[in-house]
Amino acid sequence: MSSAVVIRDLGVGDVDALLDLYQHLNAGDAPPSQEAVHAVFAHPWLRHFGLFDGETLIASCNLAVIPNLTRGGSSYGVIENVVTHADHRGQGHGQAVVRHAIDQAWGAGAYKVVLTTSRKDPAVWAFYERCGFDSGDKRAFVIRRS
Repeated sequence: MSSAVVIRDLGVGDVDALLDLYQHLNAGDAPPSQEAVHAVFAHPWLRHFGLFDGETLIASCNLAVIPNLTRGGSSYGVIENVVTHADHRGQGHGQAVVRHAIDQAWGAGAYKVVLTTSRKDPAVWAFYERCGFDSGDKRAFVIRRS
């Protein structure tokens, strides 16, 4: 990574760059409405992080820190929408932004951080393991609205 790399919170002003980057996650996704954009960035438990090289957004993920009544009232974190621009993969940018999100979750008092993926590629699984995640004794279940 170059010395001009910085990770910061994203805001509404970064939406165009973020939506462009999301095309490297889910090509062809329809863009959200302006109302959805403002609602997402106004949500108090949700943060988006972006890794920039200069002015260029290269990698991103989001973190929801969810209040909880178990574990002594400790919150938990959920990381989603992890993406690195295809031209910049394999250079540590994705790991850096995910580790930043994990650090933010710990700083918010989370007792665990959860990340799921629907990707079947073992290289993607290895990436998440390099970020510190382990499937261990957990099993994820997902239901999607039809």
